[in-house]
This record gives sequence, C-alpha cells and structure tokens, in this order.
Amino acid sequence: MSPAEIRPQVPAATNVLAVLRYVASQAGPVGASTISRDIGLPRSTTYHLLTALIDDGFVVHLPEERKYALGATAHELGTGYSRQAPLQRIARFPLAKLVARTKRTAHLAVMHGREVVYVIEERAPRQRPLVTDAGVRLPAHLTASGRAMLASMDASQVAALYPDADSFISRNDGGIGSLPELAALLEQVRAAGYAWEQDEVTDGFSSVAAPVLDRSGYPVASVTLTVANRPALTPASAARHAAAGTTPERTVGIEELALNWAPEVARCAREISRRLRPAGA
Repeated sequence: MSPAEIRPQVPAATNVLAVLRYVASQAGPVGASTISRDIGLPRSTTYHLLTALIDDGFVVHLPEERKYALGATAHELGTGYSRQAPLQRIARFPLAKLVARTKRTAHLAVMHGREVVYVIEERAPRQRPLVTDAGVRLPAHLTASGRAMLASMDASQVAALYPDADSFISRNDGGIGSLPELAALLEQVRAAGYAWEQDEVTDGFSSVAAPVLDRSGYPVASVTLTVANRPALTPASAARHAAAGTTPERTVGIEELALNWAPEVARCAREISRRLRPAGA
C-alpha cells in the first residue's frame, strides 16, 4: 500500500504532525488561534491536538502568554537524532571488531525515557536471531544494556526516571519492582564493573554490557554482548536425554560468562567513548 493510499485513513495523525511541524517552525511561542488559522483546522480540533501533544510532552502551554511552544520530548527527539546518527557511524566498526573477536552477537543501545532502543545489531555468523534487533525497545531495568547506562547515572537521575511502582512494568511476574531493588542491583553493577541479565530477555541467553560515556561521563549508549548460557535442545537431543535419564548440560553462570566476555565488552565501549571525544579532550 502506497503512502498516498494510507494518508487519508489517518487524518488525526496528519493533523497532529502538522501542528507539531508548525510550532517547531516558529521563531517563538504561538497562539492556538494562529495555529488554527495558518494550518486551516477548526479551533476545537486544534485545541484537542494541542492537549494531546501537551500530555506527551511535545508541546508546553505558557498560560501567562496564552501561547504554545515546543516541549522537552520534542527537544529529546531532535537531540536523539543528532546524537544517534554520528554515534551509529562511530560505533559500527568497533562493534564489528568485537563480534569478530568473540564470534558472538553484539548490540549498541541508547536510552529513551525508561526504555532502551537498540540502534545497531551486529550479528555473529551462524548465531540465531534475537529479540533485540535494531529498532526494538525494551524496559531499561530488565536489560543489561539499560542497567549499564542506569548504573552510570547519579541516584537523582534514576529516581526521576522511576518515581513509583508503576514505572517497573515487567515482561513477566518476576523482576525488579521498586526503586530500592533497582538501586541495590545498580550498586552490584558498579561493584562488578559490568551489567548483566540472564534469561530475562531471551531464554537460554545471557548478556553482558558496558556503558559508552561522553566527555562529561554521561552514558550516551551501551555495548552489549549476548551469549548462549546452555546448549540449545533439539527434539532429538531432548529425546536422547529422556531415554538415558540424563539432564542437559548445566546453565553457565553469569560470573563465569563475564570472566570471558566482560573485558572484551568494556574494551569496545571504551573505544567508542574515545572516538566520541574531540581530539585532545
């Protein structure tokens, strides 16, 4: 289906983007009546769309001026693009070298609110696809990628991201459910020098991650290596184990995996961090 065929079916989306684009193009805050007039929308529709944009942080209302301006979410979107485009170019070669050294799949992820967004997946040969493909978003507190970045933030930043129990939406019935639990885990991450998760994103796989830091020490991304922590069971191998009364090989613990892989992940993250800094910084 072509864009021309799709567009008439989503007039609300077209209109809200028109309002956002118009506000962004102005030299300063603008009134609702001006927006309505210049875009050609009914005033009631314009107010509804502005309310939706305010709720998501794309627009703010300035009551004293009775005008509207771009909000923090719009700024975050713009800076996210300008940050990620060069970041992806800078990170791709070190990430490819990490995969070549380890023969394991690696990712580069960035934070967006309480989620991580995977912006690069460098898949190792003959490795099965993972859920963490490029463009996928997952709750940051459940992933090694997110934990690596959260552990590099100060406590006030983490508390602002997770103000209440509703912030901890989990993919299952277990996992972290409160800020004290998250703070305790992040303390363990700092002590270990790497972040991890085991069977929390994909069953049978563990991940080890390290943060990519800008010149001020702020985590702008993280590098993650994902490793199988037990042999994949085929129907035939499962039948053999059942017939022999044996159990499959044990799950390899995260500490054992980290001994092999955490130094390589940290090396890659340091290289990307170095490339992000201006010469001489």
